[in-house]
Amino acid sequence: MPFEMPYEWVLGWRYTRAGRTTRRNGFISFISGVSMLGIGLGVAALVIVLSVMNGFQKEVRDRMLSVVSHIEVLAVDGNALSDVNQTLHQVRQHSQVVGAAPFISAQALLARGEDMKGVMVRGIDPALEPGVIDLAPEVRTESLSHLVAGQFGVVLGVDLARHLGLRVGDPVTLIAPSGQVTPAGVLPRLKQMTVVGTFNSGHYEYDSALVMVHVQDAARIFRLEGPTGIRLKIRDLHQARAVAADLAQMLTGPLALRDWTQQNKTWFAAVQVEKRMMFIILTLIVAVAAFNLVSTLIMSVTDKRADIAILRTLGASPGSIMAVFVVQGAMVGVMGTLGGLLLGLLIANHIDVIVPALEGLFQASFLPKDIYLISHMPSDPQSADILPVVLISLALSFVATLYPSWRASQVNPAEALRYE
Repeated sequence: MPFEMPYEWVLGWRYTRAGRTTRRNGFISFISGVSMLGIGLGVAALVIVLSVMNGFQKEVRDRMLSVVSHIEVLAVDGNALSDVNQTLHQVRQHSQVVGAAPFISAQALLARGEDMKGVMVRGIDPALEPGVIDLAPEVRTESLSHLVAGQFGVVLGVDLARHLGLRVGDPVTLIAPSGQVTPAGVLPRLKQMTVVGTFNSGHYEYDSALVMVHVQDAARIFRLEGPTGIRLKIRDLHQARAVAADLAQMLTGPLALRDWTQQNKTWFAAVQVEKRMMFIILTLIVAVAAFNLVSTLIMSVTDKRADIAILRTLGASPGSIMAVFVVQGAMVGVMGTLGGLLLGLLIANHIDVIVPALEGLFQASFLPKDIYLISHMPSDPQSADILPVVLISLALSFVATLYPSWRASQVNPAEALRYE
């Protein structure tokens, strides 16, 4: 026996797409389409915004981790580590650690002529540093290899070099914050350095303020006995907090550990709060569009009173009448949600083409990198965000059908047919 679809589904689908028999029906079909379009645009907006925020967070995080350590092991007093080689040996015993390199971190001023810029100075070991950073291979193998102990070379971020008008081979003056005490008073310590290379991490904060020098040169400039910490790279960056806790139990001596989430805790927390607020705001847009179905279905019920009365006289139960209009509203909700999902995914997956085209059309930059840290619009659609959007849209659409459908089930056949 061939399968027959229940008549509630058949009538619900027919009412959803009907509208050419009378002028009034045509209007109802039109507003059904408007409701469907509203739901679709709301869902698409949610998918696009959440995808862009995910992409923004991932892009900034990845670029930041190209120059920032997954984990840092630091001396608690801010001075040099007591036994660098022993600490290196201990951290490398952990199965998650794939790279370790000693470093010195300090702040200073970089000056060229009358131009001066506050910078973060990082003393590194050029032989070990490539194992803990994700900069471009040519930067790791060429620029860093030019850092030779005793020659006082520096590798600058590209934006810092551009700001000071520096090129490879140019001299530059590094001014240490702690000065020398002389009979004439405290004088700042100045050291003439030579630019031996530049790097481009894609993260404006570091490209405009980070300076890398040889660790031995940094120790001499800042009068330290050796490295002040060890930078670690691990296999899974999402396990940084757990690995740091394990290392804290393994290591001996007065040491402090800091993972990458702690270094930028405020920024990541702010992004999460913004993401939640955007989700709530855009969900309200979907809710408004979904509840437009109420007016659509009420008009449909009013228009179909004669049909409802005939169905009741033929033996249809109030539950069956209610099911017809639930199906009609649900069809609008499902088609609007699926259409919005497809539109949102299409735009989210091609946003790297769409945004540059719009920027070229309007001659504007939507993401100035000195404000937003990156200069292009990233996107990263994630099912963990998209699935709740779809479920909420479908749920709101279904809830919006309940009251009009209930009103349809309460139509009195005699009253409905009296004036027909």
